[in-house]
Amino acid sequence: MSTQTPAIRIPDSAASNSIYTRVAWRFMPLLFVCYVVAYLDRVNVGFAKLQMLSDLNFSEAMYGFGAGIFFIGYFFFEVPSNLLLHRLGARRWIARIMLTWAVLSAATAWVSTPATFYVLRFFLGVAEAGFFPGLVLYLTYWFPAHRRGKMVAFLMAGNPVAGIVGGPISGFIMQRLAGNAGLAGWQWLFILEAAPALVLAVIIFWFLDDRVKDAKWLPIQEREFIASEIEAEGRTKSHGSVREVFTSLKVWILCAILFGIVMGSYAVGFWQPTIIKGSGITDAFTIGLLTVVPYLAALISMILIGRHADRKRERRWHVVIPQCVAAAGFVICAYAGNNTYIAVLGLTLAASGVITALPMFWALPTSFLGGTGAAAGIALINSTGNLAGFVSPALVGWLKTITHSLDSSLFLIAGSLLVSACLILTQLPAKLVNK
Repeated sequence: MSTQTPAIRIPDSAASNSIYTRVAWRFMPLLFVCYVVAYLDRVNVGFAKLQMLSDLNFSEAMYGFGAGIFFIGYFFFEVPSNLLLHRLGARRWIARIMLTWAVLSAATAWVSTPATFYVLRFFLGVAEAGFFPGLVLYLTYWFPAHRRGKMVAFLMAGNPVAGIVGGPISGFIMQRLAGNAGLAGWQWLFILEAAPALVLAVIIFWFLDDRVKDAKWLPIQEREFIASEIEAEGRTKSHGSVREVFTSLKVWILCAILFGIVMGSYAVGFWQPTIIKGSGITDAFTIGLLTVVPYLAALISMILIGRHADRKRERRWHVVIPQCVAAAGFVICAYAGNNTYIAVLGLTLAASGVITALPMFWALPTSFLGGTGAAAGIALINSTGNLAGFVSPALVGWLKTITHSLDSSLFLIAGSLLVSACLILTQLPAKLVNK
């Protein structure tokens, strides 16, 4: 006598929403906290700069190169790291990433020469390679495209939240702990802000489920329902192999688009404290408090626009409009001069635009990348696009050193955002990405 597997009953809309809500509450808060810590450890060098340059006699160009060389290590190890995550599982690999970056981030407290600064920043990039694309890939295992935009936006809300909580905390650490145990404030900054990653690495290792089939906390019917939706979506995707990814013009265009957005993102992340200081504010804690304003506006913007994009199932304009807003913000910063109010207004528009554009961007490649191709493609796009994380601070630092002004750099960054927006509208058909 033969047996047949019963057909999976597809729940109604309310029931399916309930399933995905339970899934989101299971691990999205944990991934969100991890992303906050990751972003904070990546860009806290922007606050440390306020003190460490004078302590170590570094020039603006040395700082810019050191801040940016992180992304060279990130670039070379991103694709291998994401392929290993796809093979070994998110639980082990994300825990490994967080453990190694915590150790290297804390070690930055003891740099004393440009060479040691460059080496540690490079290996910090190697250690963190695969973290963000790994999280995006992990979400493709659990959420279909029409639900994923909101999840990516929630995850990347860690970017502005890191700014909201990180600015005041960083300013407080640098101001209040300076001189304790013979360490400067910027040294305490690197040590204390690395500690949470060590704790989170242990939690990730014991708590995260690699795939839907491993989720014993879900009833089997609900596991099968989610798996069937992910499998059905996978059959519609055109780039399923590593070879297809590396030979696809669309993928390389997406690399260029992300490059333009990241030029703006790290201009905010690495230079916002400097822009505020240049407007006449010198106290580190006050600068930290003022950085809350742009990041709070960005947090609200990205959540609202992420929900709107999923509801309308429209992807391109939800990236392009924030890019244009960010470009306008950088131009305003260039004309702010010593006016703190105008500088903060410009930074608010710039931060809101680039921080909103980033999660909206990730709905574009995940709409047609699948399987191993998704693991390689997401990593390739992220690593190549994030080379702007090297170009942006290095170029801004170099231009500031030779012109003694940030103005030319801010105009350049605004232009890169507008070019990126044009590529979206001219090279990515709406029918390809609007899902």
